[in-house]
Amino acid sequence: MRSIGPVESHRPAPLRVVIGDDERDTVSTLCTILQGEGYLPAGVYRGADVLPMVHSHTPHAVVLDIDMPGMSGYAVAQAIRLEFGERAPLLIAVSGKWIEQTDRLLASTVGFDHFLVKPCDPQQLLKLLDPLRRSE
Repeated sequence: MRSIGPVESHRPAPLRVVIGDDERDTVSTLCTILQGEGYLPAGVYRGADVLPMVHSHTPHAVVLDIDMPGMSGYAVAQAIRLEFGERAPLLIAVSGKWIEQTDRLLASTVGFDHFLVKPCDPQQLLKLLDPLRRSE
């Protein structure tokens, strides 16, 4: 009997997603959902902690609450866009407080790709992330 050696797996590595929200339950819930769907999530609870996490994890996507203490999601998204330009990860804004048309316009202006209203349906988030899987 011949040994054919180990079988190589051609499955792509899990997509990395950073979640920034000061609501720990939101971070925990989204991390659990994303992990269950095969993503590799990492959560932070302050706006100022998002950029260091982006540097260390090089995520494919970043989900940011707009209203975080210290550094808002708007400021974080703008910093990411300024630093990474076209190489920036997909940026998804999430807010339950800043949901008017002007808030959405500001989100787009600072560099967010999408805007979800809290509480967001996890299926909506997964639908926004799905094209990243197909491009890997």
